[in-house]
Amino acid sequence: MASDVNRDIQIAIIGAGPGGLCQAIKLTEQGFENIVIYEKGSDLGGTWNHNRYPGCECDIPSHLYSFSFELKPDWSKPYGRQHEILDYLHQCAKKYDVERFCRFDSEVRALRWDDERAHWTLEFADGRKEQAQIVVSAIGMFNELVYPEIEGLDDYQGVKFHSARWNWDHSLEGRTVGVIGSAASAVQFVPEIVKEAGNVVVFQRTANWVLPKEDEPFTREQLDYFRSHPEAVAEMRQQIFDGTDSGDAFTNTERRAEMEEAGKQAIAIVEDPVLREKLTPTHDWGCKRPLFANNYYETFNRPNIELVTDGIDRITPKGVETVDGREHEVDTLVLATGFDATKYLSVLDVQGRGGLDIQDAWADGAQAYRGITTSGFPNLFMLYGPNINMGSLITMIEWQTEHIAKHVVHIADEDLAWVDVKSEPHAAYQEKIQKEIDEVPVWSSPTACNTYYRAPSGRVVTQWPHSMGAYRESIEDPEFEVYETASR
Repeated sequence: MASDVNRDIQIAIIGAGPGGLCQAIKLTEQGFENIVIYEKGSDLGGTWNHNRYPGCECDIPSHLYSFSFELKPDWSKPYGRQHEILDYLHQCAKKYDVERFCRFDSEVRALRWDDERAHWTLEFADGRKEQAQIVVSAIGMFNELVYPEIEGLDDYQGVKFHSARWNWDHSLEGRTVGVIGSAASAVQFVPEIVKEAGNVVVFQRTANWVLPKEDEPFTREQLDYFRSHPEAVAEMRQQIFDGTDSGDAFTNTERRAEMEEAGKQAIAIVEDPVLREKLTPTHDWGCKRPLFANNYYETFNRPNIELVTDGIDRITPKGVETVDGREHEVDTLVLATGFDATKYLSVLDVQGRGGLDIQDAWADGAQAYRGITTSGFPNLFMLYGPNINMGSLITMIEWQTEHIAKHVVHIADEDLAWVDVKSEPHAAYQEKIQKEIDEVPVWSSPTACNTYYRAPSGRVVTQWPHSMGAYRESIEDPEFEVYETASR
């Protein structure tokens, strides 16, 4: 049972997505109540609140993409849609009474550590400032939108928007829609918008592997069984975990070949041989983010869709001009260009001990001990930080929140002013993790893929090179001994 001693520590959590909510749940279990969750949006849910494009859904089975302590028996199908996941997060927030900590429309712009007072000052977009002894960043990877650097983009006279900020006020009925990008969001929304739009033009820079997934909706009988047999839901979750967590998907040559064969079989549904060739990737499966969808390729058999693989030269007021000199007139432009997934906490202005700027600390790319703490930034913890991207995001997050809660309890029970991972173990860990990443050939060669895994320096900053289970084992021990501390 949690001690009542020194449980009034000020704790700030940045982001009210799955990570922020789970962290608050784990902290309240330990008796902490002086918590504020600062969320830049007007509602909780994080990426599942902001991303509302047609067809938006998870690419991890929802029985695993959910908290182990709050299993949901009635997902409509194996891979939950955006609205179901958002509803689930609302239900969790309500059941565990953590929505009361949320402060919406509160965009944190900067974090500054005060060496003398041993606390963080949070600076907000509206100019106000707040203090906290401990900060947990739950902004994760998918925080900063990427807009393509294409000449003329600002001169386009039609309606344009990023796929992660879908403009639902703009009807696509009968319109000619240009889509720049053909990766994670595009493979989900393109099959949906072609049903409504007059014509859709997809501008593809690189063909991606899009594999099928078993996603038949659950029957009424199955859902009734899950509701009356919660142990069956737990068993299904474990089966999914066991089936996906061997840790060798990217290292096993035979398994990668099986993935590519599945991809080729999926592409075979495309009737036009020229189009089929354009949609077939030339890179190895695994060097880019794996994509899953059941209806992407068949969409290209429709008469109202065009695939353009010639490079884009510029955006004109009326459309997109490719390098062959052709202007593709479109009245709506959707930018399916994703996120800058390599920045993590550095999307904020962060200054640690002695004024250390996170841009300097991360000059070679984002890095953190166990993906959670960075030397020089006391009492600052990250959820879904550098080098932990693998499998189910929510599963990895849940384990991290438990790890961080142990540190917060330690700070409280020992009456510490701050903890900061020592520079030597931090540096040794970075060397170790990069060496292990280099042993994954499909990731390690800089020429293998143009991928979001890499920082500008070429360093792979997103990926965890082992199984999810191995990551959990690596953080079960909070390793207090590798942290420098100061008493109050």
